[in-house]
Amino acid sequence: MTQATNTIEYDYSQEKRRVFFLIDSKSFYASVESVQRGLNPLKSILMVMSEQANTNGGLVLAASPMAKKELGISNVTRQRDVPDDPRLIKVQPRMNLYIQENLRINTIYLSYVDEPHLLPYSIDESILDMTDTWAFFGESPEIVAQQIQERVRQETGIYLTVGIGDSPVLAKLALDIEAKHAKNLTGVWHYEDVPTKLWPITQLTDIWSIGKRTALKLEKMNIESIGDLAHQNPYIFKSKMGLIGEQLFALSWGVDRSDLAEKIVIKSKSYSNSQVLPRDYHKREEIETVIREMADQVATRIRAHKKQTCLVSLFIGYSFAESERQESHGFRKQQRIDSTNDTRKLMAIMVALFEKHWHGEVIRNIGIDYGGLIEDTGVQLDLFEQPEKSFKSNKIDQVVDEIRKRFGTTALMRAMSKEKGGTAINRASLVGGHNGGNTYE
Repeated sequence: MTQATNTIEYDYSQEKRRVFFLIDSKSFYASVESVQRGLNPLKSILMVMSEQANTNGGLVLAASPMAKKELGISNVTRQRDVPDDPRLIKVQPRMNLYIQENLRINTIYLSYVDEPHLLPYSIDESILDMTDTWAFFGESPEIVAQQIQERVRQETGIYLTVGIGDSPVLAKLALDIEAKHAKNLTGVWHYEDVPTKLWPITQLTDIWSIGKRTALKLEKMNIESIGDLAHQNPYIFKSKMGLIGEQLFALSWGVDRSDLAEKIVIKSKSYSNSQVLPRDYHKREEIETVIREMADQVATRIRAHKKQTCLVSLFIGYSFAESERQESHGFRKQQRIDSTNDTRKLMAIMVALFEKHWHGEVIRNIGIDYGGLIEDTGVQLDLFEQPEKSFKSNKIDQVVDEIRKRFGTTALMRAMSKEKGGTAINRASLVGGHNGGNTYE
């Protein structure tokens, strides 16, 4: 960093100049459904609607570009707010089909980069480090991006938007700010473009990783544009904002030293499960049924990885109306426990944690997390319980796990899942919380 006329300038000569593609499958779920019906994804008026029947209605998971433009539908529109238009095609999600198409598209990407330099970022976005390979396929990265777009469109019918940048964050910004609005669905950002393309942006939430709360904090610091952010004193700014301050300052200059090929060692791991309930729950016995089901599901996962948990966490999210009344979205509570992976014990612990902190609120979300994992070296005996009971419980868990592994999770269900409020049976067929569906209609 150098100081000149009271303005901090960044010396990009110290940064590696690489070629990253951040590729987005445009309106992916809606596009896949359009192609399946022989429609052009850019011209169809179609939306994918969660079939979940609940008090707030289903949620739009994806809308085609024309549905957004003509009818104002977005990916957060509720069923009750969807306009009644005869042109609109409404379809249920088919997550298995979307996963299949995502794999097809990423296989095409592997024709241009090797596996270590491809990172599927989400079901509709992937990052490609094309630094060492783009020259094999064309005269410029832009030409290669066009080749990939055309090939994917010919083989799958899906349109791609591509952000090209000297760093991963510049590629992401090029995608979000430029490519999604360009006629050729491509945007290119170099370090030299930062002052003219990035700094003038005043709508801070338009920038990836800046949410409403962060934007509010920045505005209170009189930071009204990305340019203002870029010209903060980085040391003072970090002292005020913490680690995120350092990350935002780097973003404001387009700096990102991530290496896709670098293997990341996870120091601390946990296993969790969360769900949006099919309706508002207010009866204690129904809520506790779901908590027991989820405690069982996550216990199965940690046993499969030969782990025991020493730290459990419970998240309870209130319904929309309850959030308004309480002026809170819910609560999250942790508790340290003696190491275990015993389903019976974990169900009891999670229910007790719930009962300790719940005071009759109406809830809509539940999340369970098992952390503080250690190796499963055997049954932890309890001074207040007969050893035979612990051994028997452990044996039952092993038998249940084996049956579910061989014949599926619904092959052996606990009786509680048949009680009112239970969700495990219905959720067993879901993928990512939504209908898996057939890969054909």
